[in-house]
Amino acid sequence: MARAEINRSGEMEVFVQVVDSQSFSAAARRLSLTPSAVSKLVARLEARLGARLLVRSTRGLHLTPEGAGFQARARAILESMAQAEREVAQASTPRGRVRINTNVPFGRHCLLPLMSEFLARYPEIFIDLVLTDQVVNVREEKTDIAIRTGPLKDSGLVSRELGQSRLAVVASPAYLARHGTPTHPDQLAQHNCLGFGFIRHTQFWPFVAPGGARLSVVPRGNMHVSDGETMRELVLADVGLARLALFHVGRDIAEGRMVPLLEPFNPGDTNPVHAVFIGPGQELPARVRAVLDFLYERVTLDA
Repeated sequence: MARAEINRSGEMEVFVQVVDSQSFSAAARRLSLTPSAVSKLVARLEARLGARLLVRSTRGLHLTPEGAGFQARARAILESMAQAEREVAQASTPRGRVRINTNVPFGRHCLLPLMSEFLARYPEIFIDLVLTDQVVNVREEKTDIAIRTGPLKDSGLVSRELGQSRLAVVASPAYLARHGTPTHPDQLAQHNCLGFGFIRHTQFWPFVAPGGARLSVVPRGNMHVSDGETMRELVLADVGLARLALFHVGRDIAEGRMVPLLEPFNPGDTNPVHAVFIGPGQELPARVRAVLDFLYERVTLDA
């Protein structure tokens, strides 16, 4: 038999089982083989080794000195193989620390409500969650997964889209009661339009006229803020208008704390939300893949 065709571990397993069972027939039953197949495997092993391993007598099976030595070595090898398989299986079980970096709105409104379910499903995973609207360097911060909202820059990272969320201009009912409700984008110049203090992908609010003409308004107001959740709080505090994603303020609108404005002029543009990570994806640890798959399954964005 060619060396490549020899299943040495299988021969060892059959031989050790015969020794433990003290019977070819009993070993065959445990291995789901026929007695003749077991007998042939042992005979083939002895022929390949050039040594008699077992002696049959009326009292049963007996190991020769060579058989006793081979049996001890074979048992140790099989146990070592089983241990290696157990270690690989344990490594593939999701466990360990996963560091997630997310912007504040997504973290508070989409991620935190899912954490109880996730940790119940994967009790051996430890989540290290960082909420910040600053874009961090994934490699330098040793981040496993970062959530990015809006168009992605070329970073060499792998991304997985979690969904799209439409944007809307919103204000509180109390603000509108005091300052009036704009009915055309041109009227925004009369309102306190809140902005962000960091560089955005767009520095204007886009609109589209009923006839299809594109309009854009540069928001003018008396406050800039550093993160989306602060912007939401200012709108709820009746400070001014803001343009925010519906995954962020959809519940506020549904429960009457905010009012969407200028919807006939809404261009219907959306913000994509991505999970980005160091790839390639097929080499991800089980703990990181578990988080990514869970987010893809459970995150729902108001479109």
